[in-house]
Amino acid sequence: MQRHKIKGKRRMVFKIKNLSCAVSAPKVRLKIQNVKGLIYALVAVFACLLLTCNFSLAATAEAKHYTELQLPSLPEIKLPKYERFVLQNGLVVYLMEDHELPLVNGTAFVRTGNRLEPMEKVGLAGFTGGVMRTGGTKNHSSDELNEILEQRAASVEVGISEAFGSASFDALSEDLETVFGLFAEVLRSPVFAQEKLDLAKTQAKGGIARRNDNPDGIANREFKKLLYGKDSPYARTIEYATVDKVEREDLLKFYQQYFHPNNIILGIVGDFESKKMRSLIQAKFGDWQRNPGIAKPTLPKVSPANTGGVFFVNQPQLTQSSVLIGHLGGRFDNPDYAALDVLNGVLNGFGGRLFNELRSRQGLAYSVYGQWSPRYDYPGIFIAGGETRSDATVQFVKALQAEIKRTQTQRVTAKELAYAKESTLNSFVFNFQDPSQTLSRLMRYEYYGYPADFLFRYQKAVAATTAADVQRVAREYLKPEKIVTLVVGNQTAIQPPLTQLAKQVTPIDVTIPGSQPQAKN
Repeated sequence: MQRHKIKGKRRMVFKIKNLSCAVSAPKVRLKIQNVKGLIYALVAVFACLLLTCNFSLAATAEAKHYTELQLPSLPEIKLPKYERFVLQNGLVVYLMEDHELPLVNGTAFVRTGNRLEPMEKVGLAGFTGGVMRTGGTKNHSSDELNEILEQRAASVEVGISEAFGSASFDALSEDLETVFGLFAEVLRSPVFAQEKLDLAKTQAKGGIARRNDNPDGIANREFKKLLYGKDSPYARTIEYATVDKVEREDLLKFYQQYFHPNNIILGIVGDFESKKMRSLIQAKFGDWQRNPGIAKPTLPKVSPANTGGVFFVNQPQLTQSSVLIGHLGGRFDNPDYAALDVLNGVLNGFGGRLFNELRSRQGLAYSVYGQWSPRYDYPGIFIAGGETRSDATVQFVKALQAEIKRTQTQRVTAKELAYAKESTLNSFVFNFQDPSQTLSRLMRYEYYGYPADFLFRYQKAVAATTAADVQRVAREYLKPEKIVTLVVGNQTAIQPPLTQLAKQVTPIDVTIPGSQPQAKN
């Protein structure tokens, strides 16, 4: 019996040896690897299950309701280190080093704006800014500029908006001198090529032709006209006729009136050494002659064009209405700005009164908002609105009006006040997401004559705001009796009709002047 067992083992070994000889070596290795892989996979799965189980048990044991969470207080925010100096020609310069990435960007603010262009040539400022860049310089054509910048993944841009002009550049640190030189050329010696102006005018006319395609665009454009007046620089619109009147000489004259070193604030942030940057700025801008006769422009006066009324733009193709209500507002330097901003927090957001009432409870709109929206150096607006079903338009407007009045009559609760203040203060950190943003804010404050620590004063004022303050500013600054109402929608589908809001509903014709019949809307 014992011998038999031994022989059997030997036969088994022999068979295995023979099998090993019969099967090729790569296949054997493949099988062994598969077995090992399976074992490793099983071990990994077991480990994951064990860890998941442990973490799940720990999470279950430690889970808390969000109201029980203890969050650390917000850290104190401080301005990054920066330099400010003025060249002999009056150019104001801000420098802020940031060596996190090998990048440098800069922006120049120019004291100008499309609010200063002649009414009969609306569009002139925008053309001036655009063609400054696209039209080339005395030393480089437009194509040459584009090629040099594209080879270096850099950019130089110019634009003129409502209240200021701006020119900017972005470059790798190693290309700073070249790109900054081009930036200086665009600012100092643009040629305003005629063909580029012609192209810009053609593009502007295309935009005019399409401006009635978007109902929200119609609402925003016409609402400004109702508040500021159709001829106000803060509401007037570019038209075919005003585009046709703009000539190349107008661009040159507008540029020569405002683009001078003592009318510009330049800010640069990024990976550079301040001493070398100072030398580069002096080399590129130091010999630019100042204009001793330049003066701060006189701003257009603002007065309400309407103090109430219901207005309507009929768009038969629409299935919903775009609604805006409001009146003229104020400026950022108003002592009550912080309390008004807390009022915005009471009205807006997922926990705000407008959302809770008009969306959640009444189901009148997917999005609804209301805010006191100031400006730096002229009155802004108080505006509320949203989009709603055609058959709910009247109900939506009445609900908006009711919530505005409720802020005056019903004091905010402690919960509402805490929500509004916390959301405002918690978002404060986003004003300092990067050095470039911080530097831009400093430049903007100097541009408009605000103190450099304006934002920190605002932060303290928000923290000190009380429920009584919110109700006081709501009563003082919101004027329900002077609210202007604008609806863009389908007149036939709006039932009940808008006459339930007012006996007289004034229609607004948005036909584009000078357009062909097929371009009308």
